[in-house]
Amino acid sequence: MSSNKESLGRVVSVALALCVVCSVVVSGAAVVLKPTQEINKTRDLKRNILMAAGLYNAELTIEEQFERVDARVVDITTGEYATDIDPAGFDQRAAAKNPATSLSLDGDADIANIIRQSRYAMVYLVNDDRGALDKVILPVHGYGLWSTLYGFIALESDANTIAGLGFYEHGETPGLGGEVDNPRWKNLWQGKKVYRDGAVAITVKKGSVDPRADDAAWEVDGLSGATLTSRGVSNLVQYWLGDGGFEPYLRNLREGDA
Repeated sequence: MSSNKESLGRVVSVALALCVVCSVVVSGAAVVLKPTQEINKTRDLKRNILMAAGLYNAELTIEEQFERVDARVVDITTGEYATDIDPAGFDQRAAAKNPATSLSLDGDADIANIIRQSRYAMVYLVNDDRGALDKVILPVHGYGLWSTLYGFIALESDANTIAGLGFYEHGETPGLGGEVDNPRWKNLWQGKKVYRDGAVAITVKKGSVDPRADDAAWEVDGLSGATLTSRGVSNLVQYWLGDGGFEPYLRNLREGDA
Protein backbone atom coordinates (compact mmCIF):
# COMPACT_ATOMS: atom_id res chain seq x y z
CA MET A 1 0.00 0.00 0.00
CA SER A 2 2.84 2.38 0.91
CA SER A 3 4.56 1.65 -2.39
CA ASN A 4 1.37 2.50 -4.33
CA LYS A 5 1.05 5.80 -2.45
CA GLU A 6 4.68 6.67 -3.22
CA SER A 7 4.14 5.86 -6.92
CA LEU A 8 1.00 7.99 -7.04
CA GLY A 9 2.82 10.83 -5.31
CA ARG A 10 5.64 10.67 -7.85
CA VAL A 11 3.17 10.77 -10.73
CA VAL A 12 1.42 13.80 -9.28
CA SER A 13 4.75 15.53 -8.57
CA VAL A 14 6.02 14.90 -12.09
CA ALA A 15 2.72 16.10 -13.59
CA LEU A 16 2.79 19.28 -11.51
CA ALA A 17 6.42 19.93 -12.38
CA LEU A 18 5.66 19.40 -16.07
CA CYS A 19 2.72 21.83 -15.88
CA VAL A 20 4.92 24.46 -14.24
CA VAL A 21 7.66 24.05 -16.83
CA CYS A 22 5.19 24.22 -19.73
CA SER A 23 3.55 27.32 -18.25
CA VAL A 24 6.91 29.05 -17.91
CA VAL A 25 7.89 28.13 -21.48
CA VAL A 26 4.57 29.29 -22.95
CA SER A 27 4.57 32.51 -20.93
CA GLY A 28 8.17 33.21 -21.86
CA ALA A 29 7.49 32.58 -25.54
CA ALA A 30 4.48 34.91 -25.46
CA VAL A 31 6.57 37.70 -23.91
CA VAL A 32 9.49 37.19 -26.30
CA LEU A 33 7.29 36.95 -29.42
CA LYS A 34 4.93 39.84 -28.57
CA PRO A 35 7.09 42.58 -30.17
CA THR A 36 7.39 40.52 -33.36
CA GLN A 37 3.65 39.88 -33.38
CA GLU A 38 2.94 43.61 -33.01
CA ILE A 39 5.29 44.42 -35.87
CA ASN A 40 3.63 41.82 -38.10
CA LYS A 41 0.17 43.09 -37.11
CA THR A 42 1.11 46.66 -38.04
CA ARG A 43 2.69 45.53 -41.30
CA ASP A 44 -0.42 43.52 -42.23
CA LEU A 45 -2.66 46.50 -41.49
CA LYS A 46 -0.54 48.70 -43.75
CA ARG A 47 -0.66 46.08 -46.49
CA ASN A 48 -4.46 46.03 -46.32
CA ILE A 49 -4.58 49.81 -46.50
CA LEU A 50 -2.47 49.74 -49.66
CA MET A 51 -4.49 46.90 -51.13
CA ALA A 52 -7.77 48.75 -50.63
CA ALA A 53 -6.43 51.59 -52.74
CA GLY A 54 -4.93 49.28 -55.37
CA LEU A 55 -1.42 50.43 -54.48
CA TYR A 56 0.12 47.25 -53.07
CA ASN A 57 3.19 45.92 -54.89
CA ALA A 58 4.51 42.57 -53.67
CA GLU A 59 7.95 43.36 -55.10
CA LEU A 60 8.46 46.30 -52.74
CA THR A 61 8.58 46.38 -48.95
CA ILE A 62 5.56 47.63 -47.05
CA GLU A 63 7.67 50.38 -45.52
CA GLU A 64 8.82 51.64 -48.93
CA GLN A 65 5.26 51.79 -50.25
CA PHE A 66 3.90 53.40 -47.09
CA GLU A 67 6.24 56.36 -47.43
CA ARG A 68 3.61 57.94 -49.70
CA VAL A 69 0.94 57.59 -47.01
CA ASP A 70 0.27 60.29 -44.42
CA ALA A 71 -1.70 58.92 -41.45
CA ARG A 72 -3.85 61.48 -39.63
CA VAL A 73 -6.51 61.46 -36.91
CA VAL A 74 -9.82 63.20 -37.66
CA ASP A 75 -12.46 64.50 -35.27
CA ILE A 76 -15.61 62.84 -36.64
CA THR A 77 -17.93 65.54 -35.30
CA THR A 78 -16.11 68.49 -36.92
CA GLY A 79 -14.36 66.87 -39.86
CA GLU A 80 -11.12 68.53 -38.81
CA TYR A 81 -7.76 67.01 -37.97
CA ALA A 82 -7.14 66.29 -34.28
CA THR A 83 -3.69 67.82 -33.91
CA ASP A 84 -3.37 66.78 -30.27
CA ILE A 85 -3.57 63.01 -30.97
CA ASP A 86 -0.57 61.05 -32.21
CA PRO A 87 -1.68 58.71 -35.05
CA ALA A 88 1.09 56.26 -34.18
CA GLY A 89 -0.39 55.55 -30.76
CA PHE A 90 -4.08 55.93 -31.55
CA ASP A 91 -6.29 52.83 -31.20
CA GLN A 92 -9.70 53.49 -32.75
CA ARG A 93 -11.26 50.28 -31.45
CA ALA A 94 -10.17 51.02 -27.90
CA ALA A 95 -11.43 54.60 -28.21
CA ALA A 96 -14.85 53.30 -29.31
CA LYS A 97 -15.14 51.29 -26.08
CA ASN A 98 -14.26 54.22 -23.84
CA PRO A 99 -17.32 56.37 -22.96
CA ALA A 100 -15.04 59.41 -22.63
CA THR A 101 -13.90 59.16 -26.26
CA SER A 102 -16.94 57.66 -27.96
CA LEU A 103 -20.58 58.26 -28.78
CA SER A 104 -23.50 55.91 -28.17
CA LEU A 105 -25.66 55.38 -31.27
CA ASP A 106 -29.40 54.79 -31.20
CA GLY A 107 -31.23 52.31 -33.41
CA ASP A 108 -32.28 54.71 -36.14
CA ALA A 109 -28.86 56.26 -36.60
CA ASP A 110 -26.89 53.04 -36.17
CA ILE A 111 -27.60 51.43 -39.57
CA ALA A 112 -24.21 49.68 -39.43
CA ASN A 113 -25.00 48.21 -35.99
CA ILE A 114 -21.74 49.36 -34.39
CA ILE A 115 -23.41 50.48 -31.10
CA ARG A 116 -20.59 52.83 -30.06
CA GLN A 117 -18.47 55.02 -32.29
CA SER A 118 -15.16 56.65 -31.51
CA ARG A 119 -15.23 60.45 -31.72
CA TYR A 120 -11.95 60.18 -33.59
CA ALA A 121 -10.91 58.10 -36.57
CA MET A 122 -7.85 57.43 -38.67
CA VAL A 123 -7.56 58.62 -42.25
CA TYR A 124 -4.75 57.84 -44.68
CA LEU A 125 -3.77 60.36 -47.34
CA VAL A 126 -1.83 59.17 -50.39
CA ASN A 127 0.08 61.84 -52.32
CA ASP A 128 1.34 61.70 -55.89
CA ASP A 129 4.92 62.46 -56.99
CA ARG A 130 4.19 66.21 -56.92
CA GLY A 131 2.85 66.08 -53.37
CA ALA A 132 -0.77 66.57 -54.41
CA LEU A 133 -3.54 64.42 -52.94
CA ASP A 134 -4.07 61.26 -54.97
CA LYS A 135 -6.31 59.13 -52.73
CA VAL A 136 -7.82 59.12 -49.25
CA ILE A 137 -8.30 55.80 -47.44
CA LEU A 138 -10.86 55.47 -44.65
CA PRO A 139 -11.41 52.69 -42.09
CA VAL A 140 -14.94 51.28 -42.07
CA HIS A 141 -16.72 48.61 -40.08
CA GLY A 142 -20.20 47.27 -39.49
CA TYR A 143 -22.20 44.12 -38.87
CA GLY A 144 -22.92 41.60 -41.60
CA LEU A 145 -24.69 38.28 -41.00
CA TRP A 146 -22.44 36.60 -38.43
CA SER A 147 -19.77 39.13 -37.65
CA THR A 148 -18.48 42.67 -37.69
CA LEU A 149 -16.59 43.35 -40.89
CA TYR A 150 -13.51 45.58 -40.62
CA GLY A 151 -11.99 47.09 -43.72
CA PHE A 152 -10.96 50.15 -45.70
CA ILE A 153 -12.57 52.14 -48.49
CA ALA A 154 -10.39 54.25 -50.75
CA LEU A 155 -11.61 57.35 -52.60
CA GLU A 156 -10.00 59.30 -55.41
CA SER A 157 -8.88 62.89 -54.82
CA ASP A 158 -12.39 64.17 -55.64
CA ALA A 159 -13.57 62.47 -52.40
CA ASN A 160 -16.49 61.00 -54.34
CA THR A 161 -15.17 58.31 -56.70
CA ILE A 162 -14.40 54.93 -55.12
CA ALA A 163 -10.91 53.60 -55.82
CA GLY A 164 -11.34 50.34 -53.91
CA LEU A 165 -12.83 48.47 -50.97
CA GLY A 166 -11.39 45.61 -48.95
CA PHE A 167 -11.97 43.82 -45.64
CA TYR A 168 -9.18 42.46 -43.47
CA GLU A 169 -11.27 40.88 -40.69
CA HIS A 170 -14.69 39.21 -40.67
CA GLY A 171 -16.43 35.92 -39.87
CA GLU A 172 -18.89 35.66 -42.76
CA THR A 173 -19.76 32.30 -44.34
CA PRO A 174 -17.12 31.03 -46.79
CA GLY A 175 -18.49 30.86 -50.32
CA LEU A 176 -21.42 33.14 -49.47
CA GLY A 177 -20.89 36.26 -47.38
CA GLY A 178 -17.19 35.42 -47.39
CA GLU A 179 -17.19 36.43 -51.05
CA VAL A 180 -16.52 39.97 -49.86
CA ASP A 181 -12.90 38.81 -50.27
CA ASN A 182 -13.43 37.81 -53.91
CA PRO A 183 -11.25 40.05 -56.13
CA ARG A 184 -13.91 40.01 -58.85
CA TRP A 185 -16.51 41.46 -56.50
CA LYS A 186 -14.11 43.98 -55.00
CA ASN A 187 -13.23 45.22 -58.49
CA LEU A 188 -16.90 46.13 -59.03
CA TRP A 189 -16.50 49.00 -56.58
CA GLN A 190 -13.81 50.78 -58.57
CA GLY A 191 -15.12 53.90 -60.28
CA LYS A 192 -18.48 53.90 -58.49
CA LYS A 193 -19.74 57.23 -57.10
CA VAL A 194 -20.63 57.90 -53.46
CA TYR A 195 -22.70 61.09 -53.45
CA ARG A 196 -25.61 62.16 -55.59
CA ASP A 197 -27.09 65.62 -55.14
CA GLY A 198 -25.20 65.92 -51.88
CA ALA A 199 -26.48 62.68 -50.32
CA VAL A 200 -24.90 59.23 -49.98
CA ALA A 201 -26.28 57.16 -52.85
CA ILE A 202 -23.86 54.23 -53.12
CA THR A 203 -25.60 50.93 -52.37
CA VAL A 204 -25.18 47.19 -52.80
CA LYS A 205 -28.08 46.11 -54.98
CA LYS A 206 -29.94 42.83 -54.62
CA GLY A 207 -29.02 40.98 -57.80
CA SER A 208 -27.01 42.43 -60.68
CA VAL A 209 -26.67 46.05 -61.71
CA ASP A 210 -28.06 47.05 -65.10
CA PRO A 211 -25.22 49.13 -66.60
CA ARG A 212 -27.78 51.06 -68.68
CA ALA A 213 -29.78 52.16 -65.63
CA ASP A 214 -29.63 55.76 -64.43
CA ASP A 215 -28.48 54.59 -60.98
CA ALA A 216 -25.74 52.24 -62.23
CA ALA A 217 -22.93 54.59 -61.21
CA TRP A 218 -24.07 54.31 -57.57
CA GLU A 219 -24.83 50.58 -57.46
CA VAL A 220 -22.76 47.42 -56.89
CA ASP A 221 -23.88 43.83 -57.55
CA GLY A 222 -25.11 41.98 -54.47
CA LEU A 223 -23.40 38.81 -53.28
CA SER A 224 -25.24 35.73 -54.53
CA GLY A 225 -26.87 33.85 -51.64
CA ALA A 226 -25.68 36.39 -49.09
CA THR A 227 -28.43 38.99 -48.85
CA LEU A 228 -27.76 39.94 -45.22
CA THR A 229 -24.02 40.30 -45.72
CA SER A 230 -24.65 42.42 -48.82
CA ARG A 231 -27.05 44.59 -46.85
CA GLY A 232 -24.51 44.88 -44.04
CA VAL A 233 -21.78 46.05 -46.43
CA SER A 234 -24.19 48.54 -47.99
CA ASN A 235 -25.17 49.86 -44.56
CA LEU A 236 -21.63 50.22 -43.25
CA VAL A 237 -20.43 52.04 -46.37
CA GLN A 238 -23.43 54.37 -46.27
CA TYR A 239 -22.93 55.03 -42.57
CA TRP A 240 -19.22 55.81 -42.68
CA LEU A 241 -19.54 58.01 -45.76
CA GLY A 242 -22.59 59.78 -44.30
CA ASP A 243 -23.14 62.59 -41.81
CA GLY A 244 -22.39 60.40 -38.80
CA GLY A 245 -19.11 59.24 -40.33
CA PHE A 246 -16.59 60.87 -42.63
CA GLU A 247 -18.91 63.11 -44.67
CA PRO A 248 -17.99 66.30 -42.73
CA TYR A 249 -14.30 65.53 -43.25
CA LEU A 250 -14.74 64.68 -46.93
CA ARG A 251 -16.71 67.89 -47.44
CA ASN A 252 -13.87 69.86 -45.85
CA LEU A 253 -11.41 67.97 -48.05
CA ARG A 254 -13.33 68.84 -51.24
CA GLU A 255 -13.58 72.49 -50.19
CA GLY A 256 -9.93 72.69 -49.18
CA ASP A 257 -10.74 73.29 -45.51
CA ALA A 258 -9.44 70.02 -44.06
